[in-house]
Amino acid sequence: MPSLRTLAFQSWFRISRPVTLGVRAAVENETGHVFMVRHTYVPGWYMPGGGVERGEPAVEALRRELIEEAGVRLLQPPQAISLYSNHHSFRNDHVMLYRVPWGSWEPVAATSVGEIAETAWVDPHAPFDGITKGSLLRFDELYRGAPLSPYWSART
Repeated sequence: MPSLRTLAFQSWFRISRPVTLGVRAAVENETGHVFMVRHTYVPGWYMPGGGVERGEPAVEALRRELIEEAGVRLLQPPQAISLYSNHHSFRNDHVMLYRVPWGSWEPVAATSVGEIAETAWVDPHAPFDGITKGSLLRFDELYRGAPLSPYWSART
């Protein structure tokens, strides 16, 4: 269950932005593991990313979020995978997924303070408990050949 702070923030977003867009990235290391973050304000493990600001291109939002949350600076353009509906959890929300293969990024100091509780490199073929359903579905699509879904998480 989201915190009161998260619910209030989401309510404000629904009023101020009738359509929202977020970005996430499957950042891969040399062994094929994917970088994951655990935020301080919501439960579960997620691929790094966040909201696209008004007037900001999605890929620029991804560049910003990867430095903030993951300490990853893109050296090459990321591969756009798909745009997903996230309406089941937030009406009129969408998520753009990118793939960032090993060799297309470099490590830098993460700039987010207080937002990230923990980070981990996860084997997408053997994920641990706590990874969000949406992330697990993306692992199936990216690494096990499942067809792309139009929905970020299971349709309800």
